[in-house]
Amino acid sequence: MKMFVSKKYGFVAVVLFLSLTIQAQEFSLKDAIKIALERNYQIQISQQQQQIAQKNNTWSEAGLFPTVTLNVSSNNAIQDNRENPFTFTPVLLLQQGLTPSLNVNWNVFSGFLVKMTKTRLEHLETQSGGNAMLLIENTVFEVIKSYYSTVLQREKLALLEELLGYSRERLKLIEIKKDFGASNSLDLMQFKNQYLSDSMNVMMQQLTYENAMRNLALFLNFDLDTLLNPTDALNYNFPVLNAEAFRQDLMKNNRNIQNQYINLSLAETQTKVQQSFLYPTVNVQFGYQYAKNSLRALDVPDLSANINVPNYYANVTLRYNIYNNWKSKRAVEVAKIQEDIARLNLEDVKRSVANQGELLIRMYKVRSDLVTLSTENLIYAQKAYELALERFNFGTINSIDLMSVRNQYVQTKLTHLDNLYARVEVFFDLSRLLGLLSLEYQ
Repeated sequence: MKMFVSKKYGFVAVVLFLSLTIQAQEFSLKDAIKIALERNYQIQISQQQQQIAQKNNTWSEAGLFPTVTLNVSSNNAIQDNRENPFTFTPVLLLQQGLTPSLNVNWNVFSGFLVKMTKTRLEHLETQSGGNAMLLIENTVFEVIKSYYSTVLQREKLALLEELLGYSRERLKLIEIKKDFGASNSLDLMQFKNQYLSDSMNVMMQQLTYENAMRNLALFLNFDLDTLLNPTDALNYNFPVLNAEAFRQDLMKNNRNIQNQYINLSLAETQTKVQQSFLYPTVNVQFGYQYAKNSLRALDVPDLSANINVPNYYANVTLRYNIYNNWKSKRAVEVAKIQEDIARLNLEDVKRSVANQGELLIRMYKVRSDLVTLSTENLIYAQKAYELALERFNFGTINSIDLMSVRNQYVQTKLTHLDNLYARVEVFFDLSRLLGLLSLEYQ
């Protein structure tokens, strides 16, 4: 942005360099979303959490397979029996031993706990994926809003710059006419006032545009001072909304509802996990142990002995918890209450999503109708402005009438741009509600 003071006019004018737009980084909406998804730290964290859930979702983590343990122990001791009258070996005795063992522990039956645990791990993996997709949906939607907000502010800035350029040229022309006596002071003051107003409007809109670019740069994880130039336009053809098909797909594809179903499945599985503790458990242990020991008298070199003892074992343990202060029973009851809470949350989310869907359906229809009306209104406002310019040039209307028509045209154009952005926002909000954003950018 370049500021200069005109000595002839005595007021501040604002001129924006086109080089800012040329140097700005151009990218489409899909490019912006791709960059945002790759650079978003929360999405990267959710991907790591997904990997953790995938690695945990195994039968071995659920406890199906036996555990095998190898132990090797070395025992060393010195026993002084020289002052012990009750021993047959009144010597200084060194005891050394090496005991390797191989133990296998297998939980054969635990009241279906292994199966329920595996099911729970599967639900947790699905839940982590659902949370990741919900995060993607929200990120994509925020990037879309920020992207088109930048486009909106840029379009408004272009309109105000165009009007500023016209005001500047018109003011010069009026001054020339006044020098030759072909214009009056009222017209000159009117156009000076309009030029100053246009200059201030451009300055304020430039600030709004820069803030919009910073917000978009923040979502893209760019430097906040990066110049961005979105290439997609606000005005493009949207599909016709089939309200009935939307309502049917909403309950099936909405990500929040799907996540609540997963939460309900987890609650049901947790109830079965708690019920498994009411059953007896059967545990099998078997293994091999070899004990190798040596005894040697330190003060009698010829006195020594070696002892080797192999040991094989196989044990079966049946465990049944007869009474633990009804702790297991209470755990089952609490789990069932958690199930009821999950069902209530599901119904609440379904009702909320359905209400939000109906609101967006109506809003999308209204926004589409407003775009149609504002498009037609803009055509007439632009024609009226062009006609007012011709009449002003012929002297049939004064500068006040011209400014009135011009301001009406500007307000109509700004309103039309706002309607275009509002329709875009509602359309992608509908897509997010249907789960289409996460599917497209998965």
